[in-house]
Amino acid sequence: MKAIRVVTTALAVAIGASVATAQPGKTLREQIVGTWDFIIAEIVTQDGKKTFPFGERPKGMLIFTADGHFSQVHVSGDLPRIASKNRLAGTPEQNTAIVHGSLALFGTYTIDEAKKALTFHIVGSTFPNQQGTSQTRTIDKLTADEFVNTNPAASRDVPAVASNRYRRAK
Repeated sequence: MKAIRVVTTALAVAIGASVATAQPGKTLREQIVGTWDFIIAEIVTQDGKKTFPFGERPKGMLIFTADGHFSQVHVSGDLPRIASKNRLAGTPEQNTAIVHGSLALFGTYTIDEAKKALTFHIVGSTFPNQQGTSQTRTIDKLTADEFVNTNPAASRDVPAVASNRYRRAK
């Protein structure tokens, strides 16, 4: 009888833990708050060609605060080191590689719960053309541990869809 109670208690604790992880009843906005590690950015063109703008092993972070602010940093995992050890004295080639392989932006965000959409209201960015703009992304997946969003309006030379994948920071 005692063994049955121990098993029943353990099972109840395990079920309770998985329900807590699923975050039932929380809004998307409540679920997204926190720090997310950047896993990959992928751009897929209409013909199916995939590119990885920050390489296949990027680094970065996306932070959402409860009061509606965000900060995002995406960095290629293979940026060149600057030989002079002075960030203001890189060679033209080094500077070009660094600009092409990094993007940081910050501002505020809103979430449309019904449309499952996230909009960044960009205050500042390492790509100055983004300053003062808004970008909307679809929330494709949001669990306690994983966040995937897509920017359906992304395009460079041809129409494309850009997806970003994040894992909750531990």
